[in-house]
Amino acid sequence: MKVFKKNQIVVFVIGLMIIAAGYLNFTNNASLEAGAIADSEEIAGIGDAKLVSANAQEGNANVVSDKENNELTNEEYLDGNIEETNMKNSIIEEKQEAKVQEDSNLETSTTITSDEYFTNSRLERNTMYSQQIENYQDILSNTNVSEAQKKIAQEEITKISNEQNAIMIAENLIKTKGIEDLMIFVNNESINVIVKGDEPTKEEIAQIQNIITRELNADIADIHIMNKV
Repeated sequence: MKVFKKNQIVVFVIGLMIIAAGYLNFTNNASLEAGAIADSEEIAGIGDAKLVSANAQEGNANVVSDKENNELTNEEYLDGNIEETNMKNSIIEEKQEAKVQEDSNLETSTTITSDEYFTNSRLERNTMYSQQIENYQDILSNTNVSEAQKKIAQEEITKISNEQNAIMIAENLIKTKGIEDLMIFVNNESINVIVKGDEPTKEEIAQIQNIITRELNADIADIHIMNKV
């Protein structure tokens, strides 16, 4: 009976040892798996961090690149403002000059009198100057335009206004010489003068040239005189 109990105790102890060994083995495996998972997550986190950082740097580079492109575009725009406006105003002058010369070559019809021709032509000329001034005023009102560009625009406006005044003075002085009516049109250095009535005499031509050279600071070779009946 004692031998049987002893055997039971031995079996029980061996069973405990097996259970203990299994538990230790399970605990070690669980620790290893947990460690492996932690290492994997840490490595994955590092990879994500590097990826986000790289994307951020790339995004910043794109922002800088876009900013440089925008600045370049604005710079090109500012540089081209005055030049573009000058070209636009030159086109307006050329169209007006062509129209004046074309109209001056047409015979006065029964519906349009000579007086109406000079009145309408003078109105169209004043409209042309107003358009040119308005184009430069657009530059002055643009907050993105530099002060240097605005200064040039203001100088052009003053130049146009002075030219208008000089034309008015010259026309009034020429009328005091016996010319009934006339129109002076300036396109850069070229000056067209359309006189109302018969072709002016040599003396009248000399008087016209003298006044225009003085008031408009022009060369006689640049003055072209025509008549409109």
